[in-house]
Amino acid sequence: MNPITVGIIAFIILFILLAFRTPLGIAMFLIGAIGLWYLISPAAAMVKVGLIPFEIMANWDLAVLPLFLLMAQIIFVSGLSDDLYDVAAKWLGRLRGGIAIATIGGCAVFAAVSASSLATAVTMGLVAIPQMKRLKYEPSLSTGCIAAGGTIGQLIPPSAGLITYGIITQTSIGKLFLAGMIPGILEALFYMATIYLMCLWKPSLGPRGPKYSFKERVASFKSCWEMLGLIVVVLGGLVIGVFTPTEAGAVGAFGAVVFSMFRKRLNWTKFKNAVVETMKTTGMLYGILVGAFLFKYFLAVTTIPTRLADYVGGLTLSPLVIIVLVMLVYVGLGCVMDALAMILLTIPVFFPLAVGLGFDPIWFGIIIVRMTEIGLITPPIGMNVYAISGIAPEVPVTTIFKGIVPFLIADILHVALLLFFPGVVMFLPNLITM
Repeated sequence: MNPITVGIIAFIILFILLAFRTPLGIAMFLIGAIGLWYLISPAAAMVKVGLIPFEIMANWDLAVLPLFLLMAQIIFVSGLSDDLYDVAAKWLGRLRGGIAIATIGGCAVFAAVSASSLATAVTMGLVAIPQMKRLKYEPSLSTGCIAAGGTIGQLIPPSAGLITYGIITQTSIGKLFLAGMIPGILEALFYMATIYLMCLWKPSLGPRGPKYSFKERVASFKSCWEMLGLIVVVLGGLVIGVFTPTEAGAVGAFGAVVFSMFRKRLNWTKFKNAVVETMKTTGMLYGILVGAFLFKYFLAVTTIPTRLADYVGGLTLSPLVIIVLVMLVYVGLGCVMDALAMILLTIPVFFPLAVGLGFDPIWFGIIIVRMTEIGLITPPIGMNVYAISGIAPEVPVTTIFKGIVPFLIADILHVALLLFFPGVVMFLPNLITM
């Protein structure tokens, strides 16, 4: 068989393995190893099988992942994220839909210290859903806004999606982090505007919350100034070039430990739990990356990415239309797989295509991660939706998906902005040299 045929058969087998719930990393590792064995030689396959895990584990840049994960876990177990939500609720809760708007703001800021959309959605959901239930918010709005707000965790740095994209494509993770800031903030503002307009149209969706004096609102910052300061130091250090992404992760993790101890909210048991959870998540992600790199090498040998790029380059369609078609593929994939799987499976195919068409790798990375966010809330398998369903079992999944619809409309408008005005993405990365 020719290499392209082998590659197509490999994809079919891969999807079959995933359908039978084979772990993604194991499935990609097996397909990649067997494919290299068949297309090149057993010796070449064994060399890659031995070399790739070592390269992944010894890569200094990859240390950014466990460091930011540890930072997020420390903040979670210490309860500092609850303080952040309390500030947002006191400043915005008096508006119609204000608690939902505050929840989006909380998601945006928590995303800055969390590398996971699911972690953001679950953390904010545990805090916000009881509050909105007490104030008699419509369940569709209360759950829908959190499921959607959690996706901001994929865009605002540090982001597991951006880190994975940067590792796979050898693109600067620091510049990807900078590129995600403005789009992530705009995404949060789009969601807030959506909630405001919905409650303006139908006030019963989100009644007003309790009123707080200006003094009480200002005083609320006392409970989370450390977390806000940590975010400013970590992201500010990245912007002005004081830290590399890995160093920023180390500063963030150390700062989270110090501030949690200063607040007397971190004991040995909580610290141990945070470290154990970080190790579990890191081990899972590293295993997936090992499989992804092996599959990437196999895919390169099949010549499918280069053939596809040559074919598309010969079409009469404009590059922008081709990118839109690629984006629609992600909408379809989002219905059947999670964000990380989408990135790992498609980037080896679509990245050479996008670069060949003249698109900036940084901009393309933000677009791809943004599309995977949308996949996290699209039926029938919106991972964030099912995560919210797990912490609010009394709300039917259909109700949560109903609440998602207005936010999907906001997503379409936001993506259109990034697509037609790439300067929104590239403004910060173009300011510095990394």
